[in-house]
Amino acid sequence: MTKFVWLCHAGGGNLPPSLGIARALERRGHSVVFAVKSDMMGRIDQAGFRSIGVTSGDVDLPRYSGGPPAPPLACYLTSPNVSDELKRIIEMEQPDALLVDAMFPAALAISPTFGLPTVVFSHTFLFRQLETWRNVIAQLGAMRVDAGFDPLPDADTLWLSQDRMIVTSVKELEAPALPGWEHVRHVGPIIEDEKIAQSADLPWDVSDPTPLALVSFATAKGQFSQDKIQRVLNGLANAPIHVVATTGLHAALEDFRVPENAVVLKYAAHDPILRRAALCVTHGGHGTLMRSLIHGVPMIVLPGAGHDQVPNSKGVEEWGVGKALTGNATATEISNAAQIILGATSFTQRAKELGKMISRYEGPENAATEIEAAITV
Repeated sequence: MTKFVWLCHAGGGNLPPSLGIARALERRGHSVVFAVKSDMMGRIDQAGFRSIGVTSGDVDLPRYSGGPPAPPLACYLTSPNVSDELKRIIEMEQPDALLVDAMFPAALAISPTFGLPTVVFSHTFLFRQLETWRNVIAQLGAMRVDAGFDPLPDADTLWLSQDRMIVTSVKELEAPALPGWEHVRHVGPIIEDEKIAQSADLPWDVSDPTPLALVSFATAKGQFSQDKIQRVLNGLANAPIHVVATTGLHAALEDFRVPENAVVLKYAAHDPILRRAALCVTHGGHGTLMRSLIHGVPMIVLPGAGHDQVPNSKGVEEWGVGKALTGNATATEISNAAQIILGATSFTQRAKELGKMISRYEGPENAATEIEAAITV
């Protein structure tokens, strides 16, 4: 049995695939302990894994300003105090190997110092948006320097210094790999529901032939937009579909003006909805993108603040599986895009084709196999 400590940035859609990989490792007899920002511990504990809260970044928070990202996130991801606390956790836990999130420079900078096998994870495309990720890491590093701390290495140095880099996406939709990045492995998406996402009781009978449309944007507090959801509800009000919109915990459901063909919920498991859906309206996060394609559902993308969302929206257009709008698209623009997609079969046909390809990947097991290979080299 191998003991892993996962140095985890649990923001955005990173936690569900991390949990899926941890389950696959656990099934093979290994153990995984998560070191994570303390406000994320509940989600990990609820999933059945032990977590250790990382709190020391709060000490440095007054020194951080500007952004994006928001100072609390930048502080957690880059603070020297966070690096020192992670060192103490590793020394206390005595793991056999380390698992590290690609967007966690404070962890990546120290991981090679332990001489342990280390695997870094990107939970979205890598090469097709590599320049974006380089800029994100550079921006995080600049905020750390502005806070008065020593600079961090750049993204290439941080990622290329690890034993293996696992991308939880599909190679077929990526840009070509670059020379020198031979340690990268594409294992396929990890589609994992957290316990908070339960099957929803919808007001329409399962025998109702009217297709569904799922509306799902970012649920993180900093990215939640009631106005965007409302514009989508307005734009789909007259479409020949039933609309299910999920908002996350930060919404006041009574503040929405819900048309007759729609229902608004805080959380709902997406798979049962997508199995009956003809359309998904989303921010373009990698998890929702992959899940929609697996179910053969075309998309309208209104990207938000996530760094991969605009590139992913361009991919939706490029692959012929939907329409990419701007984040501030009007209800009329949303309505027009829905009419185009629902009025043609090509979008659904292409989404089903890609879904068949993606479904051939066994993401969690592929990841576990690559991790085991990395620790035995």
